[in-house]
Amino acid sequence: MEIIEIREKKKEYLSLLLLADEQEDMIDRYLDRGTMYALQDGGVKCVCVVTDEGNGVLEIKNIATKPAYQKMGYGRAMLAWVANRYKEQYVLLQVGTGDSPLTVPFYERCGFIRSHKIKNFFIDHYAQPIYECGVQLIDMVYLQKRL
Repeated sequence: MEIIEIREKKKEYLSLLLLADEQEDMIDRYLDRGTMYALQDGGVKCVCVVTDEGNGVLEIKNIATKPAYQKMGYGRAMLAWVANRYKEQYVLLQVGTGDSPLTVPFYERCGFIRSHKIKNFFIDHYAQPIYECGVQLIDMVYLQKRL
């Protein structure tokens, strides 16, 4: 397993990025300013985009694992690698996600704790309703982990 930085042609990974963020124009808001990584293990299994949000905060804007490789530890490995890679440069690692019974517990198992919410984020910023595990995503939930 190897994690590499993707510096060029980030849009070549769009189909994978869209698994975690269903609207391309939302991805466009952070892709160019973010640092992108790909986890390779006999091919790309997972990608992650992080951004510097200032004041010692690094934000995970997108993390996605190919469906055939989910629940195999690749997402957890990517999060651990990012935390280790940036622990000397940042104080907090944060992620914003939908209040879903799938994603929030994943981040909590990875050591993140709930921080705050942005009300109606998914209603205000996405053209179509987004559902995960039968739950409509409405508020953005932020979780944080001290580095």
